[in-house]
Amino acid sequence: MALQQLSDQQISTWTRAQKDDWWFKNVYRGNVPQLTIRSGVTGFFLGGVLAATALYIGGKTGIGIGVGLTSVILSFAIFRSLHGAGLARDFTILENNCTQSIATAAGYMTSPLIASLSAYMLVTGRIIPWWQMLVWMVTVAILGVLVAFPLKRRFINQDQLPFPEGRACGVVLDALYTGGAAAGMFKARLLGLTALGAGLYQLLISDGWMKLLQFRLLRMDRWAGLKEPWTFHDRLDTYYYTAAVKLNLWIPRILGTDVRQLGLRLTLDAAMLGVGGLMGIRVATSCVLGGFVNYAILAPIMIEHGDIVQRTSPGGVVVPISRAEIVNQWALWWGVTMMVIGSLVSLLGRPEIFTAAFKSLRGNTATDPAAAGVAADPLRSIELPLGVSFVGVPIFCVLGASVTHSFFAVPWLLAFISLPLILVLTVICTNSMALTSWTPTGALSKITQFTMGAIDRSNPASNLIPAGMTGEIAANAANLLSDIKPGYMLGAKPRQQAIGHVIGIFSGALVCIPLFFLLFLPPGHDGVRSTATIVSEQFAMPAAMQWKGVAELIARGIGNLPLSALVSMIVAAACAAAIEITNIAARGRMPLSAVSIGLGVVLPPEYTLAMWAGALLFWLTGRRYSSPGTRGYAYWKEGCEPICAGLISGSALVGIGNAIVNVVFF
Repeated sequence: MALQQLSDQQISTWTRAQKDDWWFKNVYRGNVPQLTIRSGVTGFFLGGVLAATALYIGGKTGIGIGVGLTSVILSFAIFRSLHGAGLARDFTILENNCTQSIATAAGYMTSPLIASLSAYMLVTGRIIPWWQMLVWMVTVAILGVLVAFPLKRRFINQDQLPFPEGRACGVVLDALYTGGAAAGMFKARLLGLTALGAGLYQLLISDGWMKLLQFRLLRMDRWAGLKEPWTFHDRLDTYYYTAAVKLNLWIPRILGTDVRQLGLRLTLDAAMLGVGGLMGIRVATSCVLGGFVNYAILAPIMIEHGDIVQRTSPGGVVVPISRAEIVNQWALWWGVTMMVIGSLVSLLGRPEIFTAAFKSLRGNTATDPAAAGVAADPLRSIELPLGVSFVGVPIFCVLGASVTHSFFAVPWLLAFISLPLILVLTVICTNSMALTSWTPTGALSKITQFTMGAIDRSNPASNLIPAGMTGEIAANAANLLSDIKPGYMLGAKPRQQAIGHVIGIFSGALVCIPLFFLLFLPPGHDGVRSTATIVSEQFAMPAAMQWKGVAELIARGIGNLPLSALVSMIVAAACAAAIEITNIAARGRMPLSAVSIGLGVVLPPEYTLAMWAGALLFWLTGRRYSSPGTRGYAYWKEGCEPICAGLISGSALVGIGNAIVNVVFF
């Protein structure tokens, strides 16, 4: 059926009870199957797969990728194909919506692994046991669910806020099941074919898969005398440098430093092309600019000046200058400053988020339901009872403080002090998500981090873990409401969506925690794991580096930084503020983003270049094929997200498989 919605006048004048009564009579689909065994199982496994790809990309870029629309298209295509083959009934629209809700919740579970928890391990050198990760992450995520549902009645039922990302899912679902099936299958095929191509390419550049194929299956080490497997180099300039060594060719340098030490490489990374297509030309260009300024200009100057040097590890091993050393020794400080100041100014430049937040905190002043001529609560039997939240929130707050104290040695006082921030941060995050599809958890978590750090500077866990907890609760609550929005548009049962979200929490945690150890904490030749492997050339962990930088700044104080680093931080703060203020004044038309420039500082420059290439490709094709209804428009404009999702998922899944092959067989 066509999507129905209230008019602006009805939204502003009706009571919540009237709106609930209207929704129940006109939108609610009654007993249409929603949280069924097959939708739950599909969401659980699909969520696990998509969460794995999100962890892989998050480790590389620090960017969280949305999996909602991808799961919608995949679920639709799977069951439409099974139905066509006579093997299963087609999914109902609400089953598909429930599956995407589960899958999306699973994707959210990667956030602490690539941010606060990784930063804690980097700062302390302590590996968190897997079971402690599981308990802490699930506790925090469920607390986010419990906090969200009392707000749901305000933001969705009463205020009817747009939640653009959630609304997009609802519109796509409605189109697929009311006449857009052919378009949905086209997008699914586009995603599948792109994933297949990206996967094959990733196979060719994967050492583990090539060892397995050439040495274990084809036995080329015996009959062909191969000592190392042949692989295609994704770093395309490797071929030039190999020839340069043999032929004594020119090696490019900047102020005497080899560009390879600066991380200035030419890499063909299919996943990064997809990430760039999703992030858009403005963000990708900002990342490239940050990387260019840092690695091509500032880093060579600081190396020549002596502020970035070779160092000796505690074991007496000389650590040469590399991209990672440039970030750790110097660049991290101005990059983090750009991200923090930029996100804070951008947040403060959206006063409607705060005014709406304070309005929400004041509560609903609507008239008595009985006076409106409707039942007291027409949704009582399908909403999650408020009593569950009123009882569950205090219990899980105490549980969260307990595990924070027991697992990370955060003092009880600091663990409990951080808890009152949950409601305020959640309301702000939810308003931001409702209006802009942006959750400012990075900026808001820094408020908690600096507040806790001002009380206790000696223990990094005292600011990292409480900030991680409050930020994740706020983000989970805001994202859950965004997931509930399409269900509200389509007439789903909110109670079943809440249960589905919890299923997704366990799906994401059970997949991502073992995968985190496999990708970022693999055992060494002696069988011992080390936090030194969390950040590598393959996984830059930029989000964790940002959290780590703030924690170290709190612990060490700015007085212990090199003078050049202090100057760069001051300049970066001024530039970030100027960029974001200009963007606010220009109503979002500023072609640069301060946060993205800072992100480009901590990302490998080869990744930023690949992301920019992907963004440029889709920007140019979008301008070239701008007429709806044409074949080019269907491929490049409407097919942008499926193509990008295919590039990411194909590369990530084969890349994850490569890590598994190396651990199991080699």
